[in-house]
Amino acid sequence: MAKYVMVVPTAPTRGQDDDYNAWYDNVHVGEVCSIPGINSCRRFEAAPDSSPNDPPSPYLAIYEIETDDVDSVVAELSRQAGAGEMNMSPALDLEQARMWVYRQR
Repeated sequence: MAKYVMVVPTAPTRGQDDDYNAWYDNVHVGEVCSIPGINSCRRFEAAPDSSPNDPPSPYLAIYEIETDDVDSVVAELSRQAGAGEMNMSPALDLEQARMWVYRQR
């Protein structure tokens, strides 16, 4: 099976950092990792003083994916989120959320 990472920079709604992090750690990671093929998640907080460029978002999640059909994994994630099957939080600023998938070489 091929290995991938899904890179997801996100930001909380202004003033809701604590609610955002509690939701992300205690709800969202578990829901995303319950999708077959998505095996784990690591979360990071930006260290802007240590970077030559401003980070695009204050938080970053890296999901490990192992599958022969990454398109179906991403489609299922999108389907569940769009169908309201995931507990989304108003503390997540959806305008700033992005996602990229990279295949391991």
